[in-house]
Amino acid sequence: MTLLKEFNLTSNEKRALQALTTKDRFSPDELAAASELSVEAAMQSAFTLYEKGLCEVKEEITDIFTLTEEGEQYAQSGLPERQIISSLTAPVSLPELKNKFPPRMVGIALGWLRRKNWARIEGDKVIPSGKAEIGEDEKILAKLKIGPSSEVKDAVRDLIKRNLVEKAEKKARTIAITDRGKTLASAGLIIEEEIAQLTPTIIKSGAWRTARFRPYNIHTPVKPVYGAKIHPYQRLINEMRQIFLDMGFTEIKGDIVQSSFWNFDALFQPQDHPAREMQDTFHLDTECDLPDKYIKPVKAMHEIGGGISIGWGGKWSEEVARKQVLRTHTTAITIKYLAEHPDPPVKAFCIDRAYRREAIDPTHTPEFEQLEGVVMDRGVSFKNLLGCLTEFYHRMGFENVRFRPGYFPYTEPSVEPEVYIESMGKWIELGGAGVFRKEVTLPLGIKHPVLAWGLGVSRVAMLRLGLRDLRELYKSDIDWLRKSTVL
Repeated sequence: MTLLKEFNLTSNEKRALQALTTKDRFSPDELAAASELSVEAAMQSAFTLYEKGLCEVKEEITDIFTLTEEGEQYAQSGLPERQIISSLTAPVSLPELKNKFPPRMVGIALGWLRRKNWARIEGDKVIPSGKAEIGEDEKILAKLKIGPSSEVKDAVRDLIKRNLVEKAEKKARTIAITDRGKTLASAGLIIEEEIAQLTPTIIKSGAWRTARFRPYNIHTPVKPVYGAKIHPYQRLINEMRQIFLDMGFTEIKGDIVQSSFWNFDALFQPQDHPAREMQDTFHLDTECDLPDKYIKPVKAMHEIGGGISIGWGGKWSEEVARKQVLRTHTTAITIKYLAEHPDPPVKAFCIDRAYRREAIDPTHTPEFEQLEGVVMDRGVSFKNLLGCLTEFYHRMGFENVRFRPGYFPYTEPSVEPEVYIESMGKWIELGGAGVFRKEVTLPLGIKHPVLAWGLGVSRVAMLRLGLRDLRELYKSDIDWLRKSTVL
């Protein structure tokens, strides 16, 4: 009795344990039948008995291979390379093959004909080698045509890559009693009904006075509850937005598709600048009209400097300026806003997505969020810019902020703000800033200094969230999202 009290088994656990004594191993269905419980209740009892060391629960995973829809077609008619090699009795030209078979099939077959040494390609001729024995892949297709199989062979991997076979996992559980469980079962298990929850009927009838109550272990860890919350990245964007709103800025928005004029030309970037090359910019095959009032002054600034510099020289092309792109920065939005609001004061910011042709790696993605801000007023200076940025970074939680000289085509002077990260023991650059050059502002009718900055939002997110890979921000990692703290 002392042993029974120690484990304090429920009636379902007693039923399952008693059933387990009747043979060596059980499947979930067999245990359910032997214990007269549902499969769900039997397995729940098995797992709690496992936690108490009274039984073993083993899980075996088996790979099951089945044909895809395309695989079924080729299992009936033969692989593309088999169909083509079977039709060849002599060398044949590629145009002839493409007239006889679908071009897609020919494209697939040629590579496999060479790989299997069934044929060689010389010029536009396909020359059969005379040997085309039945391969393992064809044998597997024939076998899977009859039904799914768990047999693993190297050829299966090729068929999976060819999308002719798909793999699924089949889980099988077995439950067996332990020596400790046998000892407990032999001590005499008395199965009686238990009350798991009090109801008004039980209370009114008085049945609770003589009934057995199911015991509860108050030390059992409770199931974690994850409340609904905003995505960590979106929370950070909202925080940045609120900081600028609190600092008296106006939020602005703009189109994702921009003309080259607003994305590049209005910012005094020469039309042969490397940033306009295909490896950096997503160019579209569409064009748009240009704002008439700015064409001549921007053209003059690019070609001869508009009286304040020597410009870039050469000939500025309206045709190039009309071509549309996916915006490479949100500066296209802020410069257009300034042109439409040339009278001071202006304090505006934009948090939105930008697009560049970047190879995806831990620190780069083709689309990313950028925070852009401008301040235009009488007498504002470079010192005001540094103060504004320092205040922003302090509000973001970065205590140590410094600036080092930088270069950007449309600002002078220019700086790159850096913050010190204690955990990394180094300074991290977080964007670019500067005062717009007069070559940018004067053609647009802006007569007062403009302070401007751009910040990579995702880089700040990596620092704040402790991430090492930018791609983690965009993954559907439910576990990470649930456990992320609400800052």
